[in-house]
Amino acid sequence: MHIDLTGKTVLVTGASRGIGRGLAEGLAGAGASVAVHYGQSQATADELVASLGNGSRAFQADLADPQACQRLFADIVEAYGRVDAVVNNAGIALSIPFDGVGEEWLDAWNRTMAVNLRAVDILSRLAVGHFEEHGGGRLINVASRAAFRGDNADSLAYAASKGGVVALTRSIARAFGKSGVSAFVIAPGWVRTDMAEGHLEAHGEEGVVNDLALDRLTEPADLAPLIVLLASGLADHATGGTFDVNAGSYVH
Repeated sequence: MHIDLTGKTVLVTGASRGIGRGLAEGLAGAGASVAVHYGQSQATADELVASLGNGSRAFQADLADPQACQRLFADIVEAYGRVDAVVNNAGIALSIPFDGVGEEWLDAWNRTMAVNLRAVDILSRLAVGHFEEHGGGRLINVASRAAFRGDNADSLAYAASKGGVVALTRSIARAFGKSGVSAFVIAPGWVRTDMAEGHLEAHGEEGVVNDLALDRLTEPADLAPLIVLLASGLADHATGGTFDVNAGSYVH
């Protein structure tokens, strides 16, 4: 089966590196124009856009700022006129000591929720409204296996934020399916990215791979074919579903 996304515009948040970059490359490879969101590294985002082609463009926004989230979506609609799919991929994983109760703990908790959940909610709401006005669309939100199996004591906020993403996405799927909106959750495990680098260095890649059903660590490109399929509309009857991409390290 060949999937052609030519003429489609897809927003990918956190697209300048890691999983987001792999998804952007996969979508562009299928012909899509990719709205590449980035937080800080304009040079990296511009380099990626140049390699993607298809009229792809870079857009900056601090997703911890609600107004910036709204401006981001408005800027993309102004640039392209139509957004066919949104991939809420951007996220942060801050280590927050379990016994922390002061301002540092609160700041880390609030920022985690702001980026990982509130921004996803804002962009999802804007996407749904846009999709309803333009004959439908696909929303793909990246959560984590931590949303289902939990995480370690210093990652409670991260796991909780990703659990919220799952509930949010399923609610949108239930509420807006008859308006032409399909919504999906992708739940990766360990993926070879900058975010995972610290864990891999501390515990060794061999230890992580030993926990997998497959013989190698998941790469960002391993998620791209599934994202392309979901963005195409060929899997709309899986709306509300969660797709585990964790090499069999957690099956629920």
